[in-house]
Amino acid sequence: MLRWLLGSREPQSGLEKSSIVDIGDEQTQNPYTELSVLQGHNDIVRFLVQIDDCRFASASDDGSVYIWDVQTGDILVELHGHTQKITAVVVFGLPVIHEERTDVILTASSDKTVIAWDCETGQQVQKASDFQSTVKTLTILHSLDVWLSGGNELRVWDRDFRLLCETSYFGDGGISAVVELPKNCVAAAIGKDLIIFKLGATTEGGDQWDVSEVKCLSGHQDIISSLKTVNDVYFVSGSHLGELIVWDTLNWTVQAFEENFSEATSPQDAPQEIKVSHRPEELAIQHLTCDDECVFAAVGRGIYVYNFQQKRVIAFQKRAHDSNIQHIIKLPNRHLVSCSEDGSVRIWEVRPKPLHVESAPAGFFSMWGFGKAAKQSNQAVKKVLDNGITASLKLIGDLIGHSSSVQMFLYFKDHGLVTCSADHLIIIWKEGKRESRLRSLMLFQKLEQNGDLNPRFSLN
Repeated sequence: MLRWLLGSREPQSGLEKSSIVDIGDEQTQNPYTELSVLQGHNDIVRFLVQIDDCRFASASDDGSVYIWDVQTGDILVELHGHTQKITAVVVFGLPVIHEERTDVILTASSDKTVIAWDCETGQQVQKASDFQSTVKTLTILHSLDVWLSGGNELRVWDRDFRLLCETSYFGDGGISAVVELPKNCVAAAIGKDLIIFKLGATTEGGDQWDVSEVKCLSGHQDIISSLKTVNDVYFVSGSHLGELIVWDTLNWTVQAFEENFSEATSPQDAPQEIKVSHRPEELAIQHLTCDDECVFAAVGRGIYVYNFQQKRVIAFQKRAHDSNIQHIIKLPNRHLVSCSEDGSVRIWEVRPKPLHVESAPAGFFSMWGFGKAAKQSNQAVKKVLDNGITASLKLIGDLIGHSSSVQMFLYFKDHGLVTCSADHLIIIWKEGKRESRLRSLMLFQKLEQNGDLNPRFSLN
């Protein structure tokens, strides 16, 4: 395992120097102080997918898929069968009622095939190769025990790779993303529109299925770039123009709309700040992640936190990275992790923003809300209510290890973060204190087994 010191990153030439957030060498709140570099692929590693608590799979433009042990960093299985780059990966697990559970990985490729692999043996289980176009997205519908392939048409398949039904042909780039909705429905992003499809078996035995278009949602003015399910109530979509729409999952109506991310301001913004015209790539919503309260949007180089209840942006960092953000996730605590084309991985903490009010001597008027203090307090509260910025994004960690664009990452509760990059590498970022304690525990256990441990010493 390699242990690297995480330091500051020099700004790239040609980019704004004044607005990029910097943390420097002191990163006392960053737990990921050790890293392990994994090599195997020969091209850009674009996808990571978690199989279970100890395993993950990586997929590359070289057409290969590797299954790794996240604890040791060892390659467990190599999957070779595609002749071109991988375009989508998903795990199709068996229900827990099966005693002999064997997870299956589905991989789609530019070679217009989809292959099902046994995660244990690495053998091909099934293969479909009659696609008319590249499959861009794979979606599992666990409630119906089927999977969907999205390209220039939407197809529904069972576990045995039997084609159950399909839609007609879609042009203009086809289907780029699909999310599951209640009542056997899905939403598919096709260009600027969201198409709601309903699917299900038309016969009692399930031999014949049907997929039908129910509604077309035309709320976006530009191509939809990100699509995410929040919960049973909402799903969200984002476009290249920076439009964020919150939709109702049952009646598919617009619940909220936001398109002014670039205009967001906070009390700390300098009044003399020079306004510049934004390039299209600075407005594009590259990725979305959610919890029950907020959606976290990667917009160009910035991160914005949109609150569902308040229906407004409550926190942001306009220049969170030097280049466009590729991927963002919300950790179980109040932390966010983002990665960028500049090769950086950054950890952020969402912090409530306190009201700064000058103190005033206690007295009759201030007690009853008539004094200077009450006036300042009301002005401070009004200021927060006006701009809606009630929280801040604090940079607490900068993980520097990749030399090229970081594509995405996974989070393992007990094993840290896993990142993949255009530099062909995979990095496992581990918590330094936890790893040190595990090494000490292993050493004490080994000494105890050999009888070399003094009984007066204990790890506790």
